Amino acid sequence: MKNARLKDLLNEAYDRYARPEFIASDPIHIPRGFSTRADAEVIGFLTATIAWGQRVTIINNAKKLVQLMDEAPNDFVLHATGQDLGRLDRFVHRTFNGIDARQFVLGIRHLYVHHGGLEEAFLENGKLGDMGSAIELFKSRFFEPEHQTRTRKHVADPSKGSNAKRINMYLRWMVRPNDRGVDLGLWKRIKPADLMVPLDVHTGRVARELGLLKRKQDDWKSVVELTEQLRKLDPKDPVKYDIALFALGVNGGLIR
Repeated sequence: MKNARLKDLLNEAYDRYARPEFIASDPIHIPRGFSTRADAEVIGFLTATIAWGQRVTIINNAKKLVQLMDEAPNDFVLHATGQDLGRLDRFVHRTFNGIDARQFVLGIRHLYVHHGGLEEAFLENGKLGDMGSAIELFKSRFFEPEHQTRTRKHVADPSKGSNAKRINMYLRWMVRPNDRGVDLGLWKRIKPADLMVPLDVHTGRVARELGLLKRKQDDWKSVVELTEQLRKLDPKDPVKYDIALFALGVNGGLIR
């Protein structure tokens, strides 16, 4: 499909699906429920981390985390006592359990105290390198505090080939502009042009049908390949098309 027709198709899908009603059943509505950047970015990171499996289950478990954190995620992260953290011990979402939840709170606290916050933890001397390296840097900083090895699997590592779908989705939520009632646009030091597509089974399938992605594995190399193709369509905001590709995938096909 020629680029002009492809761009028209994806723009049409973006206009159709990038609306508040799209997120009613999407995990992003959890961080959108908070009015402050600090609360939204904390619960957004935790929600994105458990965003695999049935969306209804993801949302329900994210709401449980909100309740366990006294409906004030940032304050809980910064000030929770050992007794407070004990409440998280009963949390379970698939392989993410109370041990992991406790470590994530302490990891986020460490980023605020020692690295300036969640957005800043992706930056080296205030600047963003390539996103793969930035995610690796974030992970290394996040796990600087003592932790159990089992928890490391819950933050992706592109250097090991992971497509880093959940962390790329979190970055999309935080960075893309809040102009359609979908993404939040809270972070300004990372730009929409820097983002990488959150690759999952739906976006991958539709991207391959459209000829945007040739590689068959859903790995980091495919993320780079697909994002480069989307940048040809919109260099300033390529990952807006994630919404179009995902929605086309879950809604059963392409616009003809």
